[in-house]
Amino acid sequence: MSAVSLFARNFARSAVQHGLRSKIAPAAGAVRFSSYFTPAHEYIKVDGKIGTCGITDFAQSALGDIVFVDLPEVGDDFEKGDSFGSVESVKAASDVYAPVSGKVIEINEALNDEPGMVNSDAETNAWFIKIEISDEGELKSLLDEAAYKEHCENEAH
Repeated sequence: MSAVSLFARNFARSAVQHGLRSKIAPAAGAVRFSSYFTPAHEYIKVDGKIGTCGITDFAQSALGDIVFVDLPEVGDDFEKGDSFGSVESVKAASDVYAPVSGKVIEINEALNDEPGMVNSDAETNAWFIKIEISDEGELKSLLDEAAYKEHCENEAH
């Protein structure tokens, strides 16, 4: 096989594979993923009907060194605004509220042994609970990232 035809075959194969990936894969695997915030500094990262909840970086900064995190049990149901746990720091203790209604499907067990993770990874690895959202309409009343940033700036002044 000549070098030109080998190049043409590989180029065509690459173009077809790229075309399939760019047109089919996103549609087949498309998932709604959004972040929302409460004025009380909780966040929820939504992936389909599952929300990952915790406190924001702004909240952990205000609290100081976190020494204890109290989490609910898997299977517990909460209404939007219910306290689902608490955070204790060297400065204060604070309840943590459910940003939406739903059932707890997972808790972050790592926080039992390392509550200080909240200070270093508040909005990533130090999530508190995963909740199956029962009313997605409640997300509309939460702040998006831009509105939350403005809320924090106003609160800081």
